[in-house]
Amino acid sequence: MKGFQYLLIVLLALASSSCGGGGPTTTIDVTLSEFSFTPNTFTVPAGQEISINAQNNGAVVHNFIVMNLDTSVGEEFNSEDEANIYWQLEIQPGQDSTTTFTAPSEPGDYQIVCSTPGHYVAGMIGTLTVVAGE
Repeated sequence: MKGFQYLLIVLLALASSSCGGGGPTTTIDVTLSEFSFTPNTFTVPAGQEISINAQNNGAVVHNFIVMNLDTSVGEEFNSEDEANIYWQLEIQPGQDSTTTFTAPSEPGDYQIVCSTPGHYVAGMIGTLTVVAGE
């Protein structure tokens, strides 16, 4: 019976590790469409170069904007929020973009928004969680 229990433990460990585990990654794959980022949460290691593969499936220009730590957009994205942008990417409708940026060095949760008028208000929001390196 011990062999069966060992096999069960190994299989459960493999199954949980293949689910992604939610650990930090240096590659972000995201689809932007009307009023959403899919997925809308990302975990990256602090200070590392991050590759982002973004696809705009929407009919209008979308942005993937990472705000500075401890800042967030008010009722809607406006010119006052531009001073609090950490990094941004603009993608035309129907286009793909692959680029890189350096993750913030300070761990924490960073708000992600789209600045296209009305999109933030409609819920086009995400979170970039930066974690300390191991």
